[in-house]
Amino acid sequence: MSNTYSNLLFHAIFSTKERVKLLSKELRNRLFPYISGIANKNNFKILTSGGAGDHVHILLSLKPDLSVSKAVQLLKGNSSKWIHDNFTDLNIFSWQNGYGVFTVSRSQADIVENYIANQEEHHKKMSFEEEYIELLKRN
Repeated sequence: MSNTYSNLLFHAIFSTKERVKLLSKELRNRLFPYISGIANKNNFKILTSGGAGDHVHILLSLKPDLSVSKAVQLLKGNSSKWIHDNFTDLNIFSWQNGYGVFTVSRSQADIVENYIANQEEHHKKMSFEEEYIELLKRN
């Protein structure tokens, strides 16, 4: 086979340090397009992103030559700098160390995209910690 085909989808989740609710709706509305730009610049794709005041969910599509850890490092590092540059009142902002990541089959991608898109509504009923524990149990 002379061509390479891959379908590598990952659901990544990371939180603000100590889960402090620093991600306002205004910030998130600007952050998600910015992180899509980071992905495009580094040859991977963000299929959808969403979150709440203390964390983000991102559905990533990666090529085989880029590890998920490198992709998350690029997103967290560049977005942290961008937040500091554009939201100067958030000088205490940082992302937590580490992240959660789960593989996603193409057949489940729409379900995961809807789940990520509805994060605000979802977190009216469940905390980030409860959500994360539930994801760990399912995966």
